[in-house]
Amino acid sequence: MPRVKRGVTSHHRHTKILSLTKGHRGTKHRLIRRATESMIHSLTYAYFHRRERRGDMRRLWILRVNAACRARGITYGQFIFGLKKSGIEIDRKMLADMAVREPESFSRLVTLAGGKGQD
Repeated sequence: MPRVKRGVTSHHRHTKILSLTKGHRGTKHRLIRRATESMIHSLTYAYFHRRERRGDMRRLWILRVNAACRARGITYGQFIFGLKKSGIEIDRKMLADMAVREPESFSRLVTLAGGKGQD
């Protein structure tokens, strides 16, 4: 059976792990054992937080729409209920964008939803 030297392979693997942990503190980016643990944790966090980000964005949109609604004399819940009742189907992302970039059209939506429509 031929002899196998594995220095090159393990060096490439170690280099890959150390490049993934670049920027981590202390021995977590220097020593291969600690770097491997750090890499596994960081990749796990990244996976979960990619999914968490969707909820974070939805919360941000709701916050922006609520602030714009309250400036026009209606609450967020009343606004959404009024939109549903009048058959307007716009998602929260678009509503938040309209509240920031097109305040006059957002005011028209508020009046359609049953609000006072004050500016």
